[in-house]
Amino acid sequence: MWSPHQPSQIVGSIRENSFARMNNRDRWRVYKRVSVMFFLAGVALTVFQRGSINMGAPFELDRQARIDASERVEPGAALGDKTDLFLGVKNFWQASKRQPVPKARATTQEPRIAEDSSPRTWDVTSSNCSANLNLSSQDWYRGLEDNFKQFMLYRHCRYFPMLLNHPEKCTGDVYLLMVIKSVATQHDRREVIRKTWGKEQVVDGKRIKTLFLIGKPSNVAERANHQKLVEYEDYIYRDILQWDFLDSFFNLTLKETHFLKWFHTYCPSVRYVFKGDDDVFVSVENIFEFLESSSNAKNLFVGDVIFKARPIRKKENKYYIPMALYDKTHYPPYAGGGGFLMDGNLARRLHWVADTLELYPIDDVFLGMCLEVLQVTPIKHNAFKTFGLVKNKSSKLNREPCFFKSMIVVHKLLPSDLMHMWNLVNSDLVCSQKVTIL
Repeated sequence: MWSPHQPSQIVGSIRENSFARMNNRDRWRVYKRVSVMFFLAGVALTVFQRGSINMGAPFELDRQARIDASERVEPGAALGDKTDLFLGVKNFWQASKRQPVPKARATTQEPRIAEDSSPRTWDVTSSNCSANLNLSSQDWYRGLEDNFKQFMLYRHCRYFPMLLNHPEKCTGDVYLLMVIKSVATQHDRREVIRKTWGKEQVVDGKRIKTLFLIGKPSNVAERANHQKLVEYEDYIYRDILQWDFLDSFFNLTLKETHFLKWFHTYCPSVRYVFKGDDDVFVSVENIFEFLESSSNAKNLFVGDVIFKARPIRKKENKYYIPMALYDKTHYPPYAGGGGFLMDGNLARRLHWVADTLELYPIDDVFLGMCLEVLQVTPIKHNAFKTFGLVKNKSSKLNREPCFFKSMIVVHKLLPSDLMHMWNLVNSDLVCSQKVTIL
């Protein structure tokens, strides 16, 4: 009887009979061909798999290259080889043509911040601050000079965004942070400081770091050019903090408050802070000697302190203050802004106090007001000479290297004079005796 399976059975039977009739030589040929086919298939599969694995490598390398290119080069690597420096300089200026310089520059490494309630990054991203026009209707305001009117209109504008930032300066153990107030156009002063007392180094196992504080260039016509030069300078040295406010005399107080906020945010373990101008002579050796003798002092704040200073009421004076801004007879004790030394913990506390006080147009007096709130009296030390060694500016004593050798801070010197005095003091200078002031 016919079945649907019968044709396949017949075909299978025919194949079996045909295979049975094959001699041993034919069978060997079939086995050989099948084996070769399996071998080639295995090789092809292996090659395909290896190609798939290795194909990602060029893309990964290219990705890493793009990441490396986007990161800033360390100062030592940028300056270690003349060829690398030339390429870095060329790339900097070429990059500026292709894309605008970002407003804020952040490092790729997150700074190590102690656990507290403070922000871990600079949290001010906008500078939109309108004038307080309510003041214009008040009689006392209308009696002010134009520069004080401008100051009062924007006095409430406390903080501004950062244009250049280097939180990595405070990573690890930093014993002394040297902080110098400067302006965009004074690059020659910064250059001399980097070569002399502001050189970053390790002394007796204690690290010293250096930073310069600046605002936006004040020259409107040349602002873009000056800003680009500042960015290039920072590209090489990575030691400039810049904020989005104009550099001016009254804005020196902003520079003070912005640094205190920055320090509180990024520097939880810095032991001491030296803060001064960019036209002073500083002896790091004498700073260390003084700090070793004052290691147990709490709330250390030392400098050329002025007690019972009276507000200047003469309008032609640079430090003139109208009664409308300050009506007391005396200022609280304060250190001359040319250079002073303070404990890191005190600097962090000063940030919180500075936030509670109205801004004052004289920065060193404002800091004295903050110390008064903390009930901390600054210490007067004769090694801090922020008004020169002697009052007579033409006196030869102001250029006597043996006096400089015994000082901590001397104000003020031109860049060429600073370099000359530094070389003299650090030469084989023989003095009859060292002034006992440390």
